[in-house]
Amino acid sequence: MRILIVEDEKVLAETVRRGLRNEGFVVDVAHDGVSGMSAAIENSYDVILLDLMLPLKNGYDVLKGIREHRIWTPVLMLTAKDGEYDQTDAFDLGADDYLTKPFSFMVLVARIRALMRRGGPERPVVLAVGTLNLDPVSRSVRRGDTHIGLTAKEYGLLHYLMRRHGQVVSKSEILDNVWDSAFEGGDNVVEVYMGYLRRKIDIPFGLHTLTTIRGMGYMLSPDRAAAASPAPAAE
Repeated sequence: MRILIVEDEKVLAETVRRGLRNEGFVVDVAHDGVSGMSAAIENSYDVILLDLMLPLKNGYDVLKGIREHRIWTPVLMLTAKDGEYDQTDAFDLGADDYLTKPFSFMVLVARIRALMRRGGPERPVVLAVGTLNLDPVSRSVRRGDTHIGLTAKEYGLLHYLMRRHGQVVSKSEILDNVWDSAFEGGDNVVEVYMGYLRRKIDIPFGLHTLTTIRGMGYMLSPDRAAAASPAPAAE
């Protein structure tokens, strides 16, 4: 039973390493994202313990790189961040579990054993709403067989909407989750970017999946044909 710890807090990493060795595990340790990803790609592990905030390459990018190499070893994220969307982003990228620091060592061991029993079956990490597909690993978007090129902000907005598809989300929720907390502009920027998205994910395909719910916000739905334009009146 071999485990990789990718953790830059050396005292914590050593404490966990010793504890796991006493539990009968073989343990390797890396203290930055680059060496951690290299170890994960070059060696075979039963579970990877991956810190989120790492030097050289953060945990999100390490996880993304591991999954891009089609390595499906179960990954347990270790982090001091406990925000709901931090967890959601980690799971979207292919994490299997999430433990917030400080944590009980016995809880950690229990989580590791549960992951080992579950194993790491191959699974796609793709969000889909109708024919619209978003792959968080490759950061690619497709409508059916057609690739859709998006800017970073358009991608972030679509990613959030796809995670909340079928639900009405307000402008304030979108600003809180897609724009930086330091953003000082008005909420009309949301309307502008919704227009950009519609022109890329709906209009070229004759669809109307991104709708405005007057006075409430926006909702992304499965494929729905756009309403036909009325015929011109006869003279």
